[in-house]
Amino acid sequence: MSVVGSMLRRIPHLANTSASSNRLGCLLAHFQCDNSGRSWLINGNQPQRGKADDRAALIKSMPIKDQGTQGERGFDVDLINLSRDDMFPDAETPDKLYDGVRFADIPVCHIKTSKNNTLVHITDSLGEHICYRSCGMEGFKNTRKGTNIAAQATAISLASIARAKGVQQVRVKVQGLGPGRMSSIKGLQMAGLKIVSLTDATPISFNPPRPRKARRL
Repeated sequence: MSVVGSMLRRIPHLANTSASSNRLGCLLAHFQCDNSGRSWLINGNQPQRGKADDRAALIKSMPIKDQGTQGERGFDVDLINLSRDDMFPDAETPDKLYDGVRFADIPVCHIKTSKNNTLVHITDSLGEHICYRSCGMEGFKNTRKGTNIAAQATAISLASIARAKGVQQVRVKVQGLGPGRMSSIKGLQMAGLKIVSLTDATPISFNPPRPRKARRL
């Protein structure tokens, strides 16, 4: 009765005719209702997807929760390198040779990571562009751009392009506190680039701007 009533509501002129039952029977032979009762099938075709279905599929494909920096395995670098005195730069560092190349002439890999995206850019020692990639350029959309997996894939792709252009070793400068902070460095190593030095260039404000006023409840 619910299907018949729904059909009569959709086609109100059938309720006032004498042959409504015959015509309704013919229409029911062409119309079918799916299990949820929301979509209508015409001649056995697939139901049309609405905005609600697309939104549900997008939410289902998203990560369960924002990974942030939880997906990274941290360790105390100071304890590991406590006995090393050459881990910090000094006045002679720019003239040191690494595989026959001066430290000051080694290309620089700039990694800027945020909670929404990860940008990786390789330049030469003078700042001239060599190659650039981002998570969005790799095909990641929406919240997937802010994951550590996207950052690692982006770094691998960039390192492959850089090696094709003759770059074998880089100095890495990381800026930001996003989830791709460590994964992008790991991706560079996985692609075969040799990392000579690692610098944290995240800006720190000792006099931050005034916060917004408290929300009025």
